[in-house]
Amino acid sequence: MSVIMFLFIGAIAGWLAGQIMKGTGFGLIGNIVIGIVGSVIGGLTFSLLGLSSGSLIGSIVTATVGAVILLYISRVVKS
Repeated sequence: MSVIMFLFIGAIAGWLAGQIMKGTGFGLIGNIVIGIVGSVIGGLTFSLLGLSSGSLIGSIVTATVGAVILLYISRVVKS
């Protein structure tokens, strides 16, 4: 996967996770970082469940689920 596509998926996933978790927004760089970390978390979670993503949409879904998990954990730890 090219670096540009990786950053694009991270930005979309971070933005979607912010919308799902009713965040105030993280900016472009924040969304990319959250999406990239989320893609790692989502990849681990999906592999434990025996699922895989082979397409662009599947990669975005995986990264978004991971980013939502990341944001949820960060809110629990903050509280």
